[in-house]
Parts: sequence; structure tokens; C-alpha cells
Amino acid sequence: MTASTIGHQDRPDASGTHLLELPDGSRPSSFYVPLGEGSYRSTIHTQGAWNEHEQHMAPATGLLVRELELFEPREDMRMARVSLDILGIIHGGDVQITTQMIRPGKTIELVEAQMVCQGRTAIVARGWRLKTHDSQLVAGVEDADVTHPEDLPVWDGMEMWPGGYIEQLELRVEPGHRLGKGVVWLRNPQQMVDGFDTPDMVRLLGMVDTANGVAPRVAPGPESWMFPNVDLQIHMYRRPVGQWLGIQSQQTYGSDGIGLTSAVLHDTEGPFGRSEQILTVRPMPTR
Repeated sequence: MTASTIGHQDRPDASGTHLLELPDGSRPSSFYVPLGEGSYRSTIHTQGAWNEHEQHMAPATGLLVRELELFEPREDMRMARVSLDILGIIHGGDVQITTQMIRPGKTIELVEAQMVCQGRTAIVARGWRLKTHDSQLVAGVEDADVTHPEDLPVWDGMEMWPGGYIEQLELRVEPGHRLGKGVVWLRNPQQMVDGFDTPDMVRLLGMVDTANGVAPRVAPGPESWMFPNVDLQIHMYRRPVGQWLGIQSQQTYGSDGIGLTSAVLHDTEGPFGRSEQILTVRPMPTR
């Protein structure tokens, strides 16, 4: 199944907007190639699942988190929440990112990054940084742990989704997975930006948007329903670590065309936060 089949877009093949190979002819090993001064070019590994000319929101999130983390960093603060609003199509190809401080402060800071594609703002991301200190005396987590990926079977349940981003994921699934609810672990071999090591937070948050597709209430297809998200909210009570992201996801559809994907987020040390995505639920358009 091709992306154009799922998305029913009457467009020519625009997959060439994504970088398919590097100047030396090799396949990219990153989601983005830096062009300088806040500009990047997306590679085939960012290709989305709804339409092949678009980027998947997951790596776009990772790139924006990277920019938020690099902007005027402070060792006494940690990113606690990232809120992303999707304002339009995330076109493949060249993107520009601008970052600014919205609310400076001694104990809290709000930083904003915008991704511009083809001259229009596609995503606005805001990150709350909070001052850290020792709270071990009162620390506690109510979210339960899940089975770790090394103890789970390889999963091919995302094969119904096309696109370069989904193709490069390694997936494991916990028993009991079903439509609308399940636990899936994922990791990817790519660097976020070519030539730079990828911090754990950037790597893991750069996969969180996948939550909307790991346990949909309806299987995607040309005769099915669409449920794209228009935002992504990530709250973290602990800094995530490692290569594996665990998504304990459930998806709810209301009766008026609006839905919600909610997830508890895990790394191999346990749960570290939650994500929410609001959805527009509608039948696939017919040609």
C-alpha cells in the first residue's frame, strides 16, 4: 500500500522532495541534513504515513526538541513539557527553524521553536523548562512498569503504514495488543541530524508521535477512516534515557468526529511521562 493510496491525494509522486541519497551516493543515516543557520533538509527517513510528500510528525518533533534543548541551555533546568501545534502540511525538503525565549525566569522558562516549510509555519513547539532540585524524599510514580523490549517478540503490525519513517523502525509488542489499546516498543538507527550525536531525549521524543498509529481503533486503508492528530503534548516527570521508547497507548473516538490518543511513555528504566494527541476523525476521501 502506498502513501498516496492511504491519503487519497491527487498529486504526482513528490517523494523526491525528501533527500534519497547523499552526495557520495550513500543512503542517509539521519533524519535531517544541516544546511546552516537553522536550515535543514529532510531525508527519506522522515517520510510520512498519510502522504508521501510530507514529513512524519515524529522526526519533526525530534528536530524541534533538539533546537529547544540547544537554545540558551541551563544545567540547573530540565525540559518538563513540550507542546506542539501542527498548523499545516509538514512538507518534505528544506525547512527553517527559528527559536526564541518567550518567558525567561530564575525557576521556569518557556522557549518556542517554529518550523517553516515552503514559506509557511508548519509547527509551533513550546517547551517549559523547570529548575531541578533534590525531591527524592517525596518522589513516587503511579504509572506501572511494562514488559521490557528484550523480552518481547519482534512485531510487524505497522506494515499497514507506508512511508520511510515507519519503514526504518524496529518494533516489539506486548501480548494483548488490540485495536484501540496496546503496548509497543520502538527504536530507530538514525541520527536526528547528520554529523551530530543524538541525545537520548531527542531520540525518544522524536518517536512519541508514533503513538497515534501503534494501536488505532480502526485499521487504516482506502475504505477506512482517517484520524490525523493536530497537536502533540508531552509531559515528563523524569528525563528519558536510552534507545528504546515504550508506548502504552489507547485511542478514543467521540461521536462527533473528534478523538484522542493517550499514552504512558516508557524507557528501559520505567515510565517517564505521558503524551496526548487530539484527532480529527473522518472517512477517507474518495477519488
